Amino acid sequence: MLLHFTKMHGLGNDFMVVDLVTQRARLDTARIQQLADRHLGIGFDQLLLVEPPRDPEMDFRYRIFNADGHEVENCGNGARCFARFVREARLTHKREIRVETQAGPLTLRVEEDERVRVDMGVPRFAPEAVPFDAPTDAPTHTLEVDDARWEIGVVSMGNPHAVLVVDDVDTAPVARLGPLIERHVRFPRRVNVGFLQIVSPHEARLRVFERGSGETLACGTGACAAVANGIRRGLFESPVDVHLPGGTLTLEWPAEDAPMVMIGPATSVFEGRIALP
Repeated sequence: MLLHFTKMHGLGNDFMVVDLVTQRARLDTARIQQLADRHLGIGFDQLLLVEPPRDPEMDFRYRIFNADGHEVENCGNGARCFARFVREARLTHKREIRVETQAGPLTLRVEEDERVRVDMGVPRFAPEAVPFDAPTDAPTHTLEVDDARWEIGVVSMGNPHAVLVVDDVDTAPVARLGPLIERHVRFPRRVNVGFLQIVSPHEARLRVFERGSGETLACGTGACAAVANGIRRGLFESPVDVHLPGGTLTLEWPAEDAPMVMIGPATSVFEGRIALP
């Protein structure tokens, strides 16, 4: 069979987007890994599936698989691409789109300038929500990694995040520490790892080592987690512009019990077809 797909990116975080509303396909872990291969397949950080909703109050179901083939709960850059895709594919003409995810419902809005505003939900800091092995909630926790102690913040944005504040993201040990923290025993479902540099109360730089994908050019939920933890620690004031290697996202978080809002672009790269056995 021929599978139709669209290649998209959000600030360089790239996706293969597949419409499973108008076509059918079974994509298991091995097949996703093959498709993710940048030499022998399509190549992507995440696969995004557009499916009919199970909840009649929702417009679509949004599913995300990392390059290693494992399904994950949320992806902010992917959510922006999802919103652009369903409009460009004429699956909907709505500008405000409600989708169901493993992490719960998301509301996506495509603005007049075609940037996408995403209601990312309320950040959660309780260790059991991440999940993270710690006796109590705190703005920071001490984590022993590679014979050293590191102060981290832990946040759930529907998926797990650890945030380390560093002096300079350009020299941060992302390649060395990222995989060690990702698979640390205190994170039973593994974790995305953000390396955060404070520029000003309204500006930051960030690099993210993503669970199951490695370092990516941008991570929307990672930007949300970094800003949420930074505001909680008194390092930021809303709104905050977060500069990632692939570009800039704007994050708004007016109050601790309010949803965080992410604003940024989404870009279509090309459409294609691939033969599946």
